[in-house]
Amino acid sequence: MAKSKSTTTSWVVTGLGAAVTGVGATVLGGTALGAGVVGFGLAHITLGVLDMYRPTIRKNS
Repeated sequence: MAKSKSTTTSWVVTGLGAAVTGVGATVLGGTALGAGVVGFGLAHITLGVLDMYRPTIRKNS
């Protein structure tokens, strides 16, 4: 069975969050802006993972 589009989107959001978190921690680490960027990235990771476990609703048409 092929991967559904929602699963792929969830992985993209999670990966993007990981990249943003990494940039915020390494490049901007120790600053208030860095803390904000890390929080933004962690929020994307959390939302991407939660989206993976959300039940899908299929319309039988």
